[in-house]
Amino acid sequence: MPITDNNNTLTNPRNNYPKLHNAAWPGMVGKGPDTEACIPLETMVQLTANAQVNGIGFDGMDITLHLPHFDIDGGPEALNRLVDLFQSHELAIGSLVAPIWKETGGGSAMGTTKERQRFLDQVEKTCALGQALRESGLRPYGVVRIDSADNPANWNTDPVTHTRLIADTFRKAAQIGAQYGERIAAEGEICWAGMHGWKTMTHLLELIDHPNIGFQADMAHTLLYLLGYNKDDERILPKNFDWNDRATLEKGLQSVSAALRPYTIDFHVAQNDGTVFGAGSHDKTGKHCLATDPNGKLNITTDAGYWLRDSNGKLTKNFKHICWDGCMFPNETLLQPQTWNDILAAMLQVREQHGWVETT
Repeated sequence: MPITDNNNTLTNPRNNYPKLHNAAWPGMVGKGPDTEACIPLETMVQLTANAQVNGIGFDGMDITLHLPHFDIDGGPEALNRLVDLFQSHELAIGSLVAPIWKETGGGSAMGTTKERQRFLDQVEKTCALGQALRESGLRPYGVVRIDSADNPANWNTDPVTHTRLIADTFRKAAQIGAQYGERIAAEGEICWAGMHGWKTMTHLLELIDHPNIGFQADMAHTLLYLLGYNKDDERILPKNFDWNDRATLEKGLQSVSAALRPYTIDFHVAQNDGTVFGAGSHDKTGKHCLATDPNGKLNITTDAGYWLRDSNGKLTKNFKHICWDGCMFPNETLLQPQTWNDILAAMLQVREQHGWVETT
């Protein structure tokens, strides 16, 4: 086991995989005119590059491809600026979030024919960019992330039809991804239609039935699956659950991860306090907490193992990198260097417990 002290130093690090990534989107998610300004991509990259724990830094970042961070319709100039930015900070790019929402030029995955086509057009643009980034040498791993771009309330008006439409749209997205050598990952989160419960998410993946699409697990969001937010009939933990009952919590985590781990091709390390939160235009979802939050309900290092190891405790090695996700924090918090040092320390703990060594 690694050892940390109050200065977040890590002694005797052993593993160099999975690679450790920060996320760029906390600088945008939940921001806007009615909250506070977005943090520029350049600033998020600089904060990531500056983070260090005992001489170890982040290996790269996962990014989202919409303004103000990136113009997916910006052509070669936008691509070149992106490559130059990351190369200048010696950071890799990993997974890409496709801008599939109405607000960013896409449309609902269960919507009209035109809406679904706009969704797929945005997926194709993202996959083409992902291929170009791989060819540049800047992106050695990672997936293209999507969600249904709609909400559970709309899904509830006709669950069967809407699930079928989402599955069809996602299957077509997987086929597009395959043309560009990209894998597609569907994000499990309680605010997305047809993906808002763990059994519902599993059923959707089974219905899609395509080898080029999988699941993106986020520890904060999958914890909320256990509480049945937006899908009470799939609740595992009882109402008014006593969070000191670690044994029952572990059984719940085992149930959800056992169902979804076989599909998992992208993974977010995160913390959650068992509540929901929304900011700006973002619907309420699992509240991300800081890595050091005393109200966090997860043991980050231990509970990451439910997604990184199989039911027999063997490492799955289903992905080459893992990413921290923590959204809807105040800019004052996000702009503090210590925030990212603490997060990096948590990520290093996960890698030491559940990582491996590869020679390059």
